[in-house]
Amino acid sequence: MFESDELIAKSATELVAELRTQALSPLELLDALEQRIKAVDEQVNALPTRCFDRARTHAETLMHKPVAERGLLAGMPVAIKDLEPVSNVRCTWGSPIYADFVPSASDCLVEQVEHNGGVVYAKTNTPEFGAGANTFNEVFGATRNPWDTSKSCAGSSGGSAVALATGTAWLASGSDLGGSLRNPASFCSIVGFRPSAGRVAQGAARDGAYPSNMGSMMNDPFSVAGPMARNVPDVALLLDAMVGEHPKDVISLPRESGSYVDAVAEQRTPKRVAFSADFGITPVDPEVASICEQAARRFEALGCDVEQCHPDFSDVQDIFQTNRAISFYVGKKALLATQRELLKPEVVWNIEKAGEITMDDLARVELARAAYVNRAMKFFDDFDLLLSPATIVPPYPIEQRFVESCGDHEFSNYIEWCSIAYAITVTGFPALSVPAGFTESGLPVGLQIVAGPRREADLLSAAALYEAESGLAACVPMDPRAAPV
Repeated sequence: MFESDELIAKSATELVAELRTQALSPLELLDALEQRIKAVDEQVNALPTRCFDRARTHAETLMHKPVAERGLLAGMPVAIKDLEPVSNVRCTWGSPIYADFVPSASDCLVEQVEHNGGVVYAKTNTPEFGAGANTFNEVFGATRNPWDTSKSCAGSSGGSAVALATGTAWLASGSDLGGSLRNPASFCSIVGFRPSAGRVAQGAARDGAYPSNMGSMMNDPFSVAGPMARNVPDVALLLDAMVGEHPKDVISLPRESGSYVDAVAEQRTPKRVAFSADFGITPVDPEVASICEQAARRFEALGCDVEQCHPDFSDVQDIFQTNRAISFYVGKKALLATQRELLKPEVVWNIEKAGEITMDDLARVELARAAYVNRAMKFFDDFDLLLSPATIVPPYPIEQRFVESCGDHEFSNYIEWCSIAYAITVTGFPALSVPAGFTESGLPVGLQIVAGPRREADLLSAAALYEAESGLAACVPMDPRAAPV
């Protein structure tokens, strides 16, 4: 019999092994999570919506099956970001417009996870429609960084990151357009993985899952869903449970022949690694840059050559900002026309920005994007990995809606401070944030690791080698800490 605190401290990989031998049951894990949430979540507000009755019913159904038929996760609890509908569980998208919406069907991602033995027990907090890299909204309020509860946990998958860091989740889903998996992972000292577009089925139209007035739910190739966990092997485990074709997602990719868990175990050492503190496109806090360069040098201890280099990302702002505005316009224009007063100003700005875009602008940006991706692909002909800071600053005060400046540079809009993340979004290549270290004041910093197109397996294997070398995965779970006096 395991004690609750002992279970909370274990990795998801360890617990799934115990579930497969029936040394413990999914119900024991749900009990442990419920106790932990009662103990710590009030301090951080990571899991505002919980569905333990639904979870226990699902767990009991699984337990009536032979162990071999319980799926890859074998009854492992999973928290789901509040942008992804779960059948019969309140889903708000962080918006007062949908504060009381209860879907009758689930998102593709949730269906995949549950089909593979995951048990959903909670929804994680997110900013309104995932817009803005600070997790607060008018429905549930702000989610606080457990390393210093006066600080932001970033976003938009902030609730997932905080739940993982505080031990109220072992596995959680996230999504990423401008860095929404990587930014909160960096701010909370956990791992957030952005896969290739289509690797994880998500967000496709399905009767009952999404409100009729929400706009198009067809997948945007810039926006992807992915796994978050406390360490790289656990991320690989959840990714294995997420991937595969889904009939409701027309761009979903077939499952690869090997598993990502096996790829981690294979320990594929990269040979040539590039590091850049800024990709030539953004200011970076000097302490963050230094911590990440030291972290990148850990690859030298693994036998890799580490060089200062990066692709040409100089036109990323034009490409990304234009495509982001179009995405918001397509998905949210109807809400702007009917419920503008309930939308936060950043969402309004992003929708209205699309009104300035002409067909000539669209043609220019699409041509530029093709050239941009081609340059990045050529870069990965010579390098196995590209490393950088995952975020350009350490966690900032929670009252700040977003980072307005870095050094002498004033950012032009609420999302520009995330350039170092969305420079990779535009390529479509897989990337993750893994802990790099801590500032002198004890705040987490993440290292972004990027691999070439559809090389998830190589990326996870290399990241696991780095993680073992750094020893930083042992820092969580932890109890929330108030701001130092």
